[in-house]
Parts: sequence; C-alpha cells; structure tokens
Amino acid sequence: MNRRWEPEPLAAIQKQSSMQPPLTADNGTAAIRFRVGDLEVDIGKAEVTRAHEKIAMPKLSFDLLCALIHAAPAIVTNDELLERVWPGLQVSPESVAQRVKLLRSAIGDDSQQPRYILGVRGRGYRLIPVPERLADSRRPTSEAENLPINTPKAVMPSDLTPQAQPPRRSSRRLKWAVTAAVVIGLGAVLALAPHFLSPHRGGAETPAPTPIHDKSIAVLPFADMSEKKDQEYFADGMAEEIIDLLVKIPGLKVIGRTSSFQFKGQSQDLRSIGEKLGVAYLLEGSVRKSGDRLRVTAQLINSGDGTHLWSQTYDRDLSNVLTMQDEIAIKVATALQTEVFIRDHFISRPALRNAEAYTLFLQGVHADMLQGQQGWEQGLSDFQRALDLDPTFTEAAVRLAGLYQYGGQLGYVPKEIAFRKTQDFAKLALKLDPNFAVAHALLGSIYDTYKWDWPAAEAEIKLAEGLGPSLPTVLLVSQRHSQIMGNWDEALKLVNALQAVDPLNPDGYYYLSFVELHRERSTEAEAAIRRALELSPRYDSGQYTLGLVLLARKQPEAALTEMEKEPFEPARLIGSALAHFALGDKANSDAALARLLKSYAANIPAGVAAVYAFRGEFDEAFKWLDRAYEQKDALLHRLKIEPEFDKLHGDPRYKAFLKKMNLPE
Repeated sequence: MNRRWEPEPLAAIQKQSSMQPPLTADNGTAAIRFRVGDLEVDIGKAEVTRAHEKIAMPKLSFDLLCALIHAAPAIVTNDELLERVWPGLQVSPESVAQRVKLLRSAIGDDSQQPRYILGVRGRGYRLIPVPERLADSRRPTSEAENLPINTPKAVMPSDLTPQAQPPRRSSRRLKWAVTAAVVIGLGAVLALAPHFLSPHRGGAETPAPTPIHDKSIAVLPFADMSEKKDQEYFADGMAEEIIDLLVKIPGLKVIGRTSSFQFKGQSQDLRSIGEKLGVAYLLEGSVRKSGDRLRVTAQLINSGDGTHLWSQTYDRDLSNVLTMQDEIAIKVATALQTEVFIRDHFISRPALRNAEAYTLFLQGVHADMLQGQQGWEQGLSDFQRALDLDPTFTEAAVRLAGLYQYGGQLGYVPKEIAFRKTQDFAKLALKLDPNFAVAHALLGSIYDTYKWDWPAAEAEIKLAEGLGPSLPTVLLVSQRHSQIMGNWDEALKLVNALQAVDPLNPDGYYYLSFVELHRERSTEAEAAIRRALELSPRYDSGQYTLGLVLLARKQPEAALTEMEKEPFEPARLIGSALAHFALGDKANSDAALARLLKSYAANIPAGVAAVYAFRGEFDEAFKWLDRAYEQKDALLHRLKIEPEFDKLHGDPRYKAFLKKMNLPE
C-alpha cells in the first residue's frame, strides 16, 4: 500500500477569477519553454514540438499539459485539473479522463506503458519526466533557468499567469537520512513545552497551534513507481534511510517515521501535512527499481505555500545506493543553507558491501512496519539473513535487538530468550559502531525493564541522549526511565520533546497520560490517552489505560465500558476486575479475577498483584509481587508508574519492596 501526498491545490496558490485565462501565456508574457522528455513546450506560443516538428494540440489539451508541468513531479487531482483547465465551468469529472486520453494521443503516450503521464487510480495524474526550463533566446540566459521546474528558480504561478501573486520567499530547513533509501522524517532538538492535540471527544480545550520551527522537515513515504508495483519495501526503506542521515544535522528538527508515514496512501495537501507535523519543509519522491538499476526522484517543498526548492532525479546501480542517499541529504542541506554542517561533518559512505544483504534489510524494515506476529517473524528472518550475509551490518543488528525486545513484550518468544537476544544484538551493534545511539537506548531499555539495573540503564541512556538527543527511540526510552525513577518533571519534558519530533506517534500520548495522572491532571490524562487511541484504535492496552484514567476521574461505569473494549485479553480481565470492584460489584470482580488466575497468572503475576492492590487486599498483593520478582516479570518495572498500586504506598512493605528492587521511594 503506497502512501502519496497531494500538492497544494493550484487554485489556492493562484487565486484567480473564473474568467481569468488559463495557464497559457498568449497575453504578452515573455516566452517560457520547457523540455519534458523529448518534447519541447513553449508556453508563450502555446506550442509543443518534438525534434522541431510541431504537434497539433487543442487548447484544452495544452492547458492540461501546462497544469501538469506546473505541479511536476507531484500529482494533480481531478478536482484541481477541473478548476485549472475549465475555470468557472460546470464540467463532469469524466472530462478530465477524456482530455488526458486526447493529450496522450497527441504526444504518443500509452496509458498501459506510460512515458509522459502517469494516472494514479482514484487520485489524479502526474508527469513522469521532470520538466526542465529552457533558456529564452530573446533575453539573457542565467544558469538558474536551466534548473528543473521544482527548484526555487523554476516556473511558478507568477511566471505563468501575471495576475497571480508571487510565492512567499521560503525559509530554509534540513533533514537527515537513515541507512538505505529515500524517505525523510523530522528529528532534531526542539522546544520542550507541552504539545498535544485535543482528543476526539471530551478532555481539555484545543491548545493554540505550536509555532513552526524554521529549521524543520519531514520525509514523506516515497512512491513505488516500479513497473510491477512490487518495490514498496524499497521505497519505504529509502525514505527511512534518508531520515537517519538528516537527523544527524545539528539544529534541524526532523520528524520521526511513525508520524511522517501516517500520510502514506492519503491525498492531503502539503499545507495540511506541514501543519499536522509542525514543519516548514517536506521531502517527497519516488523510486523505480528494475533489476539492479534505480531511478529515484526527490523534491524539497515549502509546506507553507507548496513551492519547490529543489528537485533531482538519480539513475544509479544498486551498489551506489548509499552514495545516492548521501547526495540527496547534501542537496537538501545545501537548499536549506546548512553548508557549514556539510563542509565540516558530512562523510560520504562507500558503496554497498553486499547488495543482497541490503535488499533483505529493506524488506525487513518494511515487514517491521506491519502489525502482528507475521510481520514480526518476517522482519526477524530478513534482518538475520542480512546479518549472516554481511556480519558488519550494524543496522541489521540494531533492528534484531529492537524486534526481540518487542517480541518478548508481546509474548511472541519467551521473555528470557527475547531479552537475552536483545542485549546480545545491541552489544554486537555497539561493537561494530560504539556511537550508535539507538543501540545504547535499547541496551538501557533492557537494563530498565528486565534486569532492573537502574545505574547501568542510566549510563546507557545518557550515552544515547548525547549521541542522538532528538531520536524518537532515544526520547521514548529516556522518558520511560524517568517515569520508572519517579522523576515526573523530567518525564514530562522528555515526552513533550518526543511529541515534537514524532507528533502522530501514539506512544507519546500513551506515556503522557501516566505523567498527567501523577501530576493530578486527570482531564489532561484523558485527553492524551484518547488521542493515542484516535491515532491507533487498537493500541495495546490503550482502552485499559483509558479505563484507568476514568477510574481516577471517579467514572467507574465509563471505565468498565472502555475496559471491556480492550483487545488484549489479560488487560481486559484486569480492567474488568478493577472497574467492577469500583462499582461495588465484587462478585463480577471476583469472576474476572478468577479467569485471570486460571489463564494468565503464570505469565503476568504483577497483573494479578495489581488487582489485589486496587481492591485493598494487601497481603495477596505482596504475595503476588514477590512471585513477580522471582519470575522477573517484565511488568514489574512499572511499579511506580501504574496507579493500580497507589493504595500500597502507605504500607511499610511497599517501601521494603522498592528497596529490594533498588528503586528510590
């Protein structure tokens, strides 16, 4: 499933009256000419030629071609074409398809094997060749006029229609790439002020929009333009690789993949995407792969007005893909005026060591994006095979560490094996590259959640923060460590930082709900968890957490309703036992607890302890906490986070238990 994005509607950029002439320039403007593949398009003369031979073309067909040139290489929707080519007229959408057919016929294009115009089902059309502006023989030629159309000097509405206002001068920003291909995301140091959206229903008032950082960028998913549409994994991986490269640029805010990939397969305009992600610039593009040959098109866009700052197409062998990614990052940095970083810090990477290993790695990245055990197993297999083929493949080792930790948390693999593998692969990655921030973060996470070695966790997390202070994974692990330690002010600062670089990631809102509960701000806690569920309706333990918040707000009936929606059965049973007890219905609370004891007690003794603690049955609660301690229950690290245990705080055994776990009171 490819996710693409739309340019800002032409009508919004060129606010023209319904009687204004369309895109042609027969009204006295200077000649503007473009090369589109082997075609030459003269805007002033309204002519299209091939090898100096004029191609007969009706005016509407020429207007349609001009609209595609203006937006290239982005998609133009059917509605935008109707408004641009037939302004002020009531024309059926079928007219667009018919006019495209006539235009294709005139220029010799085939809809089954297009060379010029690509139709995107249900979306619109786009040019395949990147238009190049040609010098005007009647006026002096500048070097800038030979740039592609989507550079700052390329054709703009003010070039094509004198009545249109020139676009605002765009500010500059930058991004960095990850490890292998073409997609960018936001990720630099950002403001730590509270920043979360109001929930879909209920909760706090909608906050004022957060000012957009001038040096901020998001990498949107690249489109798979391969003939068989079977290279989506490659396009996704390319984008993520570029995100990782851009993140390394000091002072640049780069949005994380989780948020930027929310727009995959959607048709929102660029201004809307920029506002939702809180960035000034967007990087988008496409990938066409055939055998070992790649064609990658990338373009940098001002999200405020839709203007293109830079665009380029790369034709390379697969073995040179890393160098190509580096070049894209450098081009973006140059366009955003960050040459100092490029000059002083950027070191281009060598060619691929093993093309098959790299392909397997990208397939694993794609599988990792899928939900469920099947995607987890496929990713595990792909990353392991990649590492077998190239034992120096640091990124594959880090991915294996992350997947094993995830699998251990969800029960896909016994936690003893999962967490040992996580530690082993994280340490392998750090042996290959001691400065890999995510590997340090994953190692710190294991020390936190499984080994309960808080000083070791602190040391690894501090190293990760120093190497990648704005990486979403680093911020996620760091804020969770602060919650475990009970440092709620620090946790709030870090979770706000996480939301700034990954604003559509439900994890940030999930953890924010606990921070707000401990700050006795239950209204804000409810808003946060509802936002997490809005972003991910089947978020693990999301409904359960919403039920906890509603219990804190003295709404047990509403809490029970939410608890019963929880898809994860152990959490649903725990929640049912809590909510029924809060309602005074001990019989049904006992029934839920009995089912929990029968089916899951051996695996989650800390969950059983939570029910007894909430019900005030402290002896049973501490008995099950001791069992959880002996079994190394991975949930036990949340003892100071989960509100179910709040009633235990006054019992001397609670302080003794914290001391046994080396946790501060």
